[in-house]
Order: sequence, then structure tokens, then C-alpha cells
Amino acid sequence: MSYGNIVSVREESVTIPAYKGYPPEKSPLFIEKRAYQGSTGKVYPLPVTEKISDKKEDVVYRAIFLENEYLLVMILPEIGGRIQRAYDKTNGYDFIYYNHVIKPALVGLTGPWISGGIELNWPQHHRPTTFSPVDSCYTRNPDGSCSVFVGETDKMYGTKGMAKISLYPGKAYIEIKGQLYNPTDVPQTFLWWANPAVPVNDHTYSVFPPDVHAVMDHGRRAVSTFPIAIGEYYKADYSAGVDISRYKNIKVPTSYMADHSDFDFIGNYDESLHAGMLHVADHHIAPGKKQWTWGSGDFGCSWDRNLTDADGPYIELMTGVFTENQPDFSWLKPYEEKTFEQYFLPYKGVGHVSNATKEAVLGIDVSEPGKVVVRVYVTGEYQDAQIRITEGNRVIGEKTTDLSPETCLAEEFPAPEQPEKCHASVFCGGRLLAECGVPQRKPEPVPHPAEPLKDPVDLKSTEELYLAATHLEQYRHATYRPEDYYLEGLRRDPTDIRLNNGYGLFQFRRGNFRESIRLFQAAIRKQTWKNPNPYYGECYFNLGLALEKSGDEKGAYDAFYKATWNSETSSAGFTRLAFLSARKKQYDQALKFVEKALRNNGHSMKARTLKAALLRKIGADRRSLLKESHSIDPLDMGTLYECAQNGGDSQGTGAFSSWLHMMRTPPHNYLVLSLDYLRAGFYEDALFILKSCPDPNPMVFYYMGYAAHLNGNDFSAGKCCRKAEQLPEDGCFPNKLDEILILNDCIGLLPHAPMAEYYLGNLLYDKEQYAKATVHWEKAVAGKPSLAMGFRNLSIAYYNKEQNGKKAKKAIGQACLLDPEYPRFWLERDQLAAKSGDSVESRLSVLRQRLDLVQSRDDLYLRYIMLLNCCGEYEKALDGLLHHKFHPWEGGEGRVSAQYRFSLIHLAKQAMALQEYEKAIGLLKRTLHYPDSLGEGKLPNVPDNQAYYYMGFACRRGNRKKQAEESFRLATLGEKEPGPALYYNEQPSDFIYYQGLAWEALGNPEEARKPFHRLIAYGEEHLFDKVSYDYFAVSLPDAEAYQEDIARNNVLYCQYLRALGKLGLGQKEEAAGIFSDILKQQPDHQGALEHRQDDEEGGEGKV
Repeated sequence: MSYGNIVSVREESVTIPAYKGYPPEKSPLFIEKRAYQGSTGKVYPLPVTEKISDKKEDVVYRAIFLENEYLLVMILPEIGGRIQRAYDKTNGYDFIYYNHVIKPALVGLTGPWISGGIELNWPQHHRPTTFSPVDSCYTRNPDGSCSVFVGETDKMYGTKGMAKISLYPGKAYIEIKGQLYNPTDVPQTFLWWANPAVPVNDHTYSVFPPDVHAVMDHGRRAVSTFPIAIGEYYKADYSAGVDISRYKNIKVPTSYMADHSDFDFIGNYDESLHAGMLHVADHHIAPGKKQWTWGSGDFGCSWDRNLTDADGPYIELMTGVFTENQPDFSWLKPYEEKTFEQYFLPYKGVGHVSNATKEAVLGIDVSEPGKVVVRVYVTGEYQDAQIRITEGNRVIGEKTTDLSPETCLAEEFPAPEQPEKCHASVFCGGRLLAECGVPQRKPEPVPHPAEPLKDPVDLKSTEELYLAATHLEQYRHATYRPEDYYLEGLRRDPTDIRLNNGYGLFQFRRGNFRESIRLFQAAIRKQTWKNPNPYYGECYFNLGLALEKSGDEKGAYDAFYKATWNSETSSAGFTRLAFLSARKKQYDQALKFVEKALRNNGHSMKARTLKAALLRKIGADRRSLLKESHSIDPLDMGTLYECAQNGGDSQGTGAFSSWLHMMRTPPHNYLVLSLDYLRAGFYEDALFILKSCPDPNPMVFYYMGYAAHLNGNDFSAGKCCRKAEQLPEDGCFPNKLDEILILNDCIGLLPHAPMAEYYLGNLLYDKEQYAKATVHWEKAVAGKPSLAMGFRNLSIAYYNKEQNGKKAKKAIGQACLLDPEYPRFWLERDQLAAKSGDSVESRLSVLRQRLDLVQSRDDLYLRYIMLLNCCGEYEKALDGLLHHKFHPWEGGEGRVSAQYRFSLIHLAKQAMALQEYEKAIGLLKRTLHYPDSLGEGKLPNVPDNQAYYYMGFACRRGNRKKQAEESFRLATLGEKEPGPALYYNEQPSDFIYYQGLAWEALGNPEEARKPFHRLIAYGEEHLFDKVSYDYFAVSLPDAEAYQEDIARNNVLYCQYLRALGKLGLGQKEEAAGIFSDILKQQPDHQGALEHRQDDEEGGEGKV
């Protein structure tokens, strides 16, 4: 078969059936304790989409296709730049899971996420903009290959990531060249996980390297042997020895990452199709090898339905670069670039892989006596290739043949006396394509799980405290505070260099510039204790940054110059000196500085753009510079702008229209680019860039006002700032440190600037300057009493930071009055009402009055259903659950199904009270399986003790003795020891109460007392625990604006278990008292409500 030895690239509009995401929330979300993929789940300054349409419609997307004789690749720049399809033309196989619909679910950091294709994740996982448009372009290269570039600058931290996706003539692999760059002035953390989805069924298995004998969970919090698991992992029992490389054997959602491997590949294989996919990359920089599955059980099938219409299940085989685990973040220093290559390829026929390169895949099998079977797949045409089998230095067999990606070659050779010592290799033209030995498994120690970080006071040294603080910052930890470790270290030694510098950077990132100056100066004093020339210059560089932000340009200049004495800060220091010199219009001096900066960091696009602008200012030729810069990063907006200013791009065609096309519509690129020109004092350029932005975002006009003010045009500055003040605030979430200066400049320029106060409050609250943020918000609502969002934000600050519930309720109430049609305000109003102890009846009454808004949000509608259940309106609650399509957040499963079970069980109890036992049995059986409307399936470990107990009750009353005995027996099963339930998605141990009731019903009072005593013992033992968020929390998806009091939750939970135990033992009066105390503090505690009711009704549940 011949396809023609060419590569094509083309852009087309493609129509794909899709379920659209609703517009993102207009409100800023300040979520501080949310864990996401093992690190922080904070979302500000990103907008969040919380609703997905259930209507499928045809949507036109912009697609870029790469195609050669073997592969067809489709890339969607409008959906995160993902590779949507990778198709092997030689056998008609989609070697990457191809989802024929765009069906997002609430899995991403900011909401919508789709399955399928290859998702490129950085600077965290999943990528915040995985469902958003990115910058893109494509090229046809001199070697006949074609490339597509996709990338963007991250809004949250400011790093830039780009992927160059290429196909080559005659090669059956996709090459991805990653280019990660930190254009910011401070160190940033990142990880890169390319996330290919692959189709799975009962015939598929994951292909991990043969030296992987152990796998780890997120953060290494758990470990399992591999591929045969022999213990408990993800609460699943594998003690019988289960092959967890096979999809069909994993029933629950499960992640695992290779503990270590010296091989370069990972993949999957379908035995029924004799085809699969491999990823190949140098394991020295790409060590991450991970599998994720929703599981093949009911829970996983539900998520399959949520994410596709007809394409079935998949798993993710994630490939980590500069990262081994999730979350393993690496550092990018200021203006640093990191690059890498990775390859995705189809393969066929080989099955279990012994070794793989981008050129060839090898499998060697000595399981049959007397035979050595070698299977070879190659990714290009190789004439007269040699396959050689050796044992030591002795050649056992050799074959010369033509190899092609169209087929797999399987060749048999006679086995030597020691076949396990065989070595296979494939050559062509004297070049080694791949080689492998016979995979051998040896007993190796299983690594231990990681241990949580100790409290600051328990660490032994200031060094440990420094390492702990930087670890928490590096890994973006969700619940532990780096500041606690810095402060404890400085309490022990206020002169410590690393702690002062680290905490200084921490304060600098918060916008506390003056405090950071004090800390950097303390570090320098210690550094220069005996000599004026320290070993490293970071403290001087950081001091320069803080002084510059504080307006001391002379001090900053001196500090930056001193930083250039040290190699590691030389390039960054000269870059900052070049900007300061340019601001003074000392262009020749600035050029000298920027040349020195580029000497040590030739790929610094910040320095390259500045150099191009400086050469333009002095009228020098810069064509070669622009051409070279464009070749380094064709998506660099500064280079593209300078090309446009040069009268055309680096190839000599196009002008501003092509630059504007690349900049796209959102303001982000314009704001980021204009900042560099502002810093260089090129105010006219900054104004031109900002005026080119087609999106009338308030920050664009604040920036313009700032530029005009710095340029000496106060009239124009005031006009721009007044324009910004008049624009809608929806979705405007400033977060850059320079924006502190810009907004303060507007506040100083105008007599009244309530919106600038509001935006500055948002920014400072995100930077954890809570008191300052509150002051700015109070000024904002004082100056603009109609600002509903200002009152809403104040409500959050009053409750979370001032612990003033009364002020918080008043503020959110005012927000609802000012903007009564915004559903999120009503959601947050009810969240606060619940935390304030409002009665369930009063809360339900409020929501009934706005049922139209209530039904527009899943989370708000579920609260309404929960309140219906609390008020005994079970039929109405069940009807709502069955006739509304819910879209749960990943990790947030369990809330909807809990209300479903609650409704059915209480309807069954009502039926039993009317002696309608068959009806009751039918209702209880329905709790064992979830309808599709809930949007979630059932996990195997969800206990059904309560339902089985009442089934036994109903069967016995209905004279079905055998079924009653079986139901009671089932009700005794499950975990015997109570456990914690600090968070809503942890299973409470109240099911143990029904184990006791079931034993009692079976006539075994001694066995019955054991569960009741266990409940009491656990409650009393843990009632006064000092509780904290789990150090290893992977998913705490709760996005409530008002923070949980987990200490209070623990007390209520322990009291609840005590009350259940006492109720079981017949101590009804004491139990009733505890239930009442719980309900005084939390009136919607459904466990206390239902069991107090049972007690008041004479314990009708007891048989």
C-alpha cells in the first residue's frame, strides 16, 4: 500500500455534535481550601462555568489537520489546543480515543472538561483552560514536515506554555516539542502531563515497562504492587491477586503512577484488534507514567454516559515531563525556558512491549520451550533491516527483511540453553533502531507511602522549616500554609538567609512590597556578614524587584546591578537594568544591558522583544533578530507586534492585521504585552496595543489611564479611568502585581473611583491581604451603593475572616436585593443560612419563592430537594430528583444519590406504617441502583445496611420470612469499625447502627450490642480531636464561598455516633438529648432528624 511520501497541513471548519457549556459565572470565586488533583483548587482570576447544557446541537469548530501517508491528526485550537483525533490509516484504527461528540462534564479546574484525544496539561493538571481557545498557528517546514503550534500565557501565574505538534514524511508517529517559559520576574512552578485517552474494553491492558513493580497514588499517599495487586488500593480488595493493568479488573475510580522506570515508554494494547498506542520520551526528563480510570463498575459507566453518547469507556495514560507524580511540580526561574520532546505512535501485533523507541517497538517472548519469538513494529520504511538475537557475544539468529508501519513482523529463532539471557536488536543501515532483553521480574522491596508534613513546631531545624515552606509553595498545597513554616523558622533564627529570602518572595507575591524589602535586606545583611560579594545573587535581584515596585528606581538599579555579579541572576539582572535604562530613554545603555542578558539566556523572549523595540527606537536594522525570534517562538506576541511595526512579519508579508488575528479577542494577551512596554517607558506602544483590544474590559482602560498618566497626559488618563469606572464588572478579575499600582494610580487620580476600589479589593483578597481587601470593598459600596457584587464579596470576608455572621448575612441579603435574578447569590445566601443555623422550614420557604432561579442551578436545586426531605416532603423531593438532569463535579459525587436514598427509604417507612409492605420493599430495592438523572453511578463500597434492614423489616411484617432473614443478614455486612467523616464526600459510619439493629432482628443481642458500643467508643474517643484537613487530599471539590468549620463538624459527627449507639442500646432519653443538641447547631442534619423522629415515634424501625 502506498500513500505518497508527503505531509499536509490544512485548516478547516468542522461540524461536531456538542453540548455547550453555559456562560461562566460573573462573580469572582475565592476558594481557599479546595483540593484539586492533589494541589490547590483555587480558581481566581479565572471565570468558572458551573452549568452544562443537556441539548445536543451541531457546532462549528476551527480544526487544523496534519496528515501523512500513515497518520491523520486533528487539532482543535478552540478547545485547549488538544489533539482531538489521531488515526492510523494503515489499519483504520483510532489509536487515541476518538470521542465523536463534544460532551463536557464538570471535571476541569474551572468546570467543563471533555474526554478523548490528547490533552496538554500545564502548568497544573488539568489545565485551567482545557476547554478554552488558545493561541495557534501552523507551518510547513523545509524538511517536508508540517507543524501546528498551540500555546498561551497562563492567567493565574503568568508562565507561558507552547507545544509544537509535528508529522514527518514517512513516519508513523506524532512529535510534540514542548516549550515552557517563565516571562515573570519571580520563580514559578509547573508540571507537564500530556494526557492521551485510549479506548478500553474487556480485551485491553495497559503497557507499562517491565521494570515497573510498584505504583503510587497521588502524592505517593498509597502504594500497590504491579501489575498484580495483592492488597487494598483505593478501598478495593485485591488480596486474591488481581491484574490491575487490565481495565476490566478495576471496578472503582483509580489512579496509579509508576514508582520508577528506566524505560522510555508507556501505552496500551487491545488484544482483540492487535493494535494499541505507545508514548515514547526520554525517561530522564519524562519520568511520569500514569493510568487513570473511572472504573468498569456502575460508577464508571455513569461517567462514560456523562462524557460521551456512544463511544464507550476509556482510560487516561498520562505522561509526565519534569514530573513523576501528581502533584510533582518543578521550578522555572525568572525568564527561564525548558524544552523537551515526546512521541505518540500507534503500534500493532507486538502486544506486551519489552522496549520501544520512536523508531521501533520490540517484544521478546521465551515462554514457549525451544523458541525465542521476536515481534517488531517500526514507524518508518526500513529496507534490508536486520533483526539479531544474541546470547552474550554469541549470535543465535539473524534475519534481514524489509520493515514497514503497515505490519508487525513476528520471527521465531531457536532458543539457547539460557533463553532468559537473550538480547534482541533491530538495525538498519548500521543504525540501531531498538534493542531489548528478556523482561525478568526479580523480588524487589515495595516502596513505603509518603508521610504527611509535620506541624512547624515539630520540625527539628530551620533548614527543615525552609524546605517545608518551599515544598508547600512548590506543590501549591491546598490546605497547609507555607507562612506558618516561614514564621516558625524566623522565630527561631530571624537572620536566616533562606527563610528571609523565601518569606520575602512570599510577601512580594502577595503585593506586600515594603514588608518584602525588609526581609530581603535582612537576608543580604546575613549574606554580607564577612564579605560584600555573596555566593548567589537572588536576594539582591529580589530586593531590586521590591524596590522597583515601591517606586525606588535608583535603589532597584543598584540592587539589580549587584545581582549581575552572580551567574544565576546575571541575565535576569541585566534584563531589569535594560528596562530601567529604557524608561530613562537611555537606549544605547539599555541595548548594552539587553545584549548581556541574551548572552546567558538567548531564548529570553522578554529580552528579545525589548531589544527589537530598542532597535526600532534608534532606527537600526532588526530583521535578522525578528526572524530568529519568530523561529524560536512563533506565538510570541511581542515578536509579532515588532514584526508588524517593521512593516511586515519576519517572512516579509502581513502587517497589523495578522498580529491582531494572533492576539485574538480576549483582553489577556493585550494586557500582558502592554505591561512590558509600560515597564520600558514605551507608553505610546502600550497605548496602541491596548487600544487595539476589541474587548471593552475595564482593566484595558485602567491600563490606558496608567500609561497616559506616566506619559504626562493627566487629562487623557482621567478620561480612560472614568470610562473604566462605567463598564460592567462582570468577569473582570485583576490579579497581577502591577495591577496594584495601576488601580491605586486611578484611585489617586479620580476624586471617586468605587470600581477601582472594588477591583483592588478582589486582587488583594486573592493575595490573602484580607483586611485591606475588606476596606477597599467597603469604600466601593459606599461610593456605589448599587454594587451588588461588592456586598456579596464583603459577606464572604465578614464570615470567613472576621467571623461575623450577622454582618455577613446582612451583606449577602443586600446583594440579593440589588441583583435578585442572579442564582449564585441565592445559593450563597442559603449556604450562609445553613451555617447560621436557620431553620429548614424558613430556608425552604425562601427557595420556594424563587423556584425558577432554584431550578437553574444543580447545586441550588439539590439544596431545595434536601430541604424538602428535611421537611418530610419525600414524594416531591423524589420527583425532583427523577425529573432533573444533574451534572456532578468530579469528586463531588454522593450528594445527589444521598438525597435519592433518603427519599426512597422514608417513603418506604411511610408505606410500612400503612402496612403496604410490598410497596415498601419495591421502594427500598430502588435505592440499590441509581437512575441516569442523578448523573452518578454507585460505588461498590456505598453501604446499603439501612435499606437492607428495612427490607428485612418489611419482609418479616409481610410474612416473607426467608427473604427477611436474607435481608437482615445483608444488613450486618460491611465495615465494622467507625471512621472519620470530616468532609461531605466521606461516608459517615451511621450504617454501623443498622448492623446492630439487624443482629438484634436476627435474635443475636450480644452481637447487636457490639456495633452500638463501637459507635459510642469512637464518638467519645475522637470528640476532642484536633482535626485538620488531610495533607494528602486529592479532591476536595467543595466550592462553597463560606468556609467549613471542620472542628465543629467533627464534634457534631462524634456526638451523632454517640447518640446512635445510645439509641441502639435503648438509652433513648440520652440519645434524644444529643440529637436535639445537634439540631440546634445544624438544623439540616438529616441523620439527627431521621433518628430523632424514629425515637419519637417509638423506635418503629426496631423489629
